[in-house]
This record gives sequence, structure tokens and C-alpha cells, in this order.
Amino acid sequence: MKKCRGATRLMSDALERPLTAAEKMALRTHLLMCGSCRNFSRQVVALRDFARHFSRQPDAAGDTASKADGED
Repeated sequence: MKKCRGATRLMSDALERPLTAAEKMALRTHLLMCGSCRNFSRQVVALRDFARHFSRQPDAAGDTASKADGED
């Protein structure tokens, strides 16, 4: 894989489906040579982790309202 566009597409695809062995090898090879795509890969992983973390958090506004109602 010579182009960054293909590598970033595979990184995005990997979030939604398992990559084939050939896709994984092509992506790993590209990431070894391309610092920009390595940075992008780290950012994608960080965004995914943040989204997962915050999707599991209770709604702060809802918690405040329910606490205020219960403390009469």
C-alpha cells in the first residue's frame, strides 16, 4: 500500500469489521514507513476510547436534576 488514503480507509474499516490478513499486513507495512499515518492511527484509537468511555457515563444533567428532586 503506497497511499495514505488507503491506509486511513483501512484504519476506519477496522473500527467496524475485522480486517483480512492481507489488509492487516498492508496496513502494518504502511504504518512502519509513514509517521503521519501512525499519528492518525493513535488519534483514531484515542477517539474510539473516549467515545466508549463517555457513552458509558450517566448523563450529568439528568443526574443533577434527579438529585435535586430527591433532596426536598
